Amino acid sequence: MPSTDSTIANQTTSILADNYKNIIRLLGEDTDREGLLDTPERVAKAMQFLTSGYSQNPEEILQKALFKEDYKQMVIVKDIDFYSLCEHHMLPFWGKAHVAYIPNGYITGLSKIPRIVDVFSRRLQVQERLTTQIKDCLQNTLNPLGVMVVIEAQHMCMQMRGVQKQNSTTTTSDFTGAFNQAKTREEFINLIRQR
Repeated sequence: MPSTDSTIANQTTSILADNYKNIIRLLGEDTDREGLLDTPERVAKAMQFLTSGYSQNPEEILQKALFKEDYKQMVIVKDIDFYSLCEHHMLPFWGKAHVAYIPNGYITGLSKIPRIVDVFSRRLQVQERLTTQIKDCLQNTLNPLGVMVVIEAQHMCMQMRGVQKQNSTTTTSDFTGAFNQAKTREEFINLIRQR
């Protein structure tokens, strides 16, 4: 007998697929055409994956790998690939996140930082909020001396529609604590620019 969670997921997939079938039909396509027969269900499953961050708790991810450590220098995880959906047009934006924190008695497993980037990016987003959510999650969960997040991204809503600027990149940043000092921010920026 399937679990309740899988039953709910299957029902959600079915409802989404019905809606996508209607959308495809409203766009002028023949939903009975061979190439489109399974498209509504495939899109429904893809959207469930691309928005799977709503069902995950990023604070719990960090808390499962908290370790007491007397290290008070910068910890940086840079060039974290991410993919997200713009909440305005539901078109992709993607790029790299660079995350730093200065521990205050506790560190977290390094793999947990990319995981929280994934959790927040797998929601309908704007880049500015994504930047702040990552920063706030680290600050609130680890209580470090400071956190800084820089995100560089390209947005399909600017590239394939609207202004159609294919080579534009958007950069956002947010920081707390020790990163309020220009010298600390500059050290972080210099370190993430090194290849």
